[in-house]
Amino acid sequence: MNLFILGVLSGAHVVLIIAAMLLLFGGSKIPELMGGLGKGMKEFKKAMKEDEPTTPPAETDEKKKEPLKE
Repeated sequence: MNLFILGVLSGAHVVLIIAAMLLLFGGSKIPELMGGLGKGMKEFKKAMKEDEPTTPPAETDEKKKEPLKE
């Protein structure tokens, strides 16, 4: 059995998911939910960029903030 086919959503699956969302949340709440999801993704990406180190930890002495002497 091809495992790749199991992970792909067909058009019928997408329609069923959208119909279920409309039934559960109603048409007016969906834009609010998607907006919140977009804002959350944007904040996550921003936090990931801020968390990246500018220099690798092995190149500086953490206590003195000076380059390591070999």
